[in-house]
Amino acid sequence: MTEEKKIARRKIQATVRMNELMSDYFYDLNEAAKSSNRKVAWCTSVGPAELLRALGFAVHFPENHAAMLGATRTSTDLIPEANAIGYSPDICSYLTADIGAYLKGFTPLAKAYPGIESVPRPDVLVYNTNQCRDVQDWFAWYSKELDVPIIGVTSPKNVNEVTGAHIDDVARQIEALIPTLEEISGNKLDMERLKEVVSLSRDCTELWKKVLETATVSPAPLTFFDATIHMGPAVVLRGTREAVEYYKLLLAELEQRIAEGVGAVDGESVRIYWEGMPVWGRLRQHSELFSGFHATVIASTYCSSWIFPAFDGDDPIRSMAKAYLELFIVRSDDYKGGYIMEMLKKFNIDGIIYHDAKTCPYNSNNRYGLPQRIEAETGIPSLVISGDLNDLRCISDEQTKTNIEAFIEQLEEGK
Repeated sequence: MTEEKKIARRKIQATVRMNELMSDYFYDLNEAAKSSNRKVAWCTSVGPAELLRALGFAVHFPENHAAMLGATRTSTDLIPEANAIGYSPDICSYLTADIGAYLKGFTPLAKAYPGIESVPRPDVLVYNTNQCRDVQDWFAWYSKELDVPIIGVTSPKNVNEVTGAHIDDVARQIEALIPTLEEISGNKLDMERLKEVVSLSRDCTELWKKVLETATVSPAPLTFFDATIHMGPAVVLRGTREAVEYYKLLLAELEQRIAEGVGAVDGESVRIYWEGMPVWGRLRQHSELFSGFHATVIASTYCSSWIFPAFDGDDPIRSMAKAYLELFIVRSDDYKGGYIMEMLKKFNIDGIIYHDAKTCPYNSNNRYGLPQRIEAETGIPSLVISGDLNDLRCISDEQTKTNIEAFIEQLEEGK
């Protein structure tokens, strides 16, 4: 294969509006932390944000902050700070980067948003272990450090079929959070407000799904790397009208690209599925690497993690429980294999890249034979690349580039 050429990536115009939304969100958090009338809750990225929003909390997501540390390539210098107080280099580098940033008094928000000096101090920490145990340990450290109450939901793992018993369990745990959150917020839960928030989350998730599914078209109007940025409102503003309106705007732009036959990558030749976490500190580099080979990374399980079809405003608490139980990361390998194979057909995929993230075993699905089973079933080739979500010491850029180039050449020859 000839040396890849740098190809200009097509900018999504809606990014301007997204940046405005994210700016408003962070400044609002900053003001809430200074206010005596509003309370701040820290929440894990996939729940139960709707409950917190309905109770009037300003909601901060440490995982979003940790991803910003990764994307700004500052996390590698911060992780050793957490290692020095006993956190292993092998555990979640979101956790170690975020705690390391706290210990050093650093946040990328200060540079991006003048006037913001730190993340907002929480009044309560609320977790859901549906992703992993690390989020509970992460929040527990802050609870002790800041003397702030911590409450949460413990979810089952390796679920094949989500049953009524599963939903009953998690729904009861969500309900059990309400008295404590009412006391801290000073507000009584208004069930009509919760129904409204859950309905808005449902609208947001349906629009986000439509955004991602524009990539079923060839040439795809957006890439996985675009989606990792534009999922921001679905993470931090889910349950708001602003997020819904934003995804209407983004979807309209992508549909216009489709109508005009405009792809995100010039001369799209192969279509790739990304399984696992992004390498936040290499988003631009990886985007340019693939586009240089006219390869489009068009879909992923990661960006689809903010699609929650179970949300139902008429039954908010049980539907929240069901939505968070159906999350891909919670499911069994049999379910995951079936889901990925459906995605391969839907997006007309030529090859799969599995990111084996050193510090994120829960979101690295290449370790128990799944790639081999899927390839045997579908005939679609796969490549495993070693790396990490935040810790750039785990990454060999040259090896990654060499392996990806050889893999794309294999896919082109196969076609």
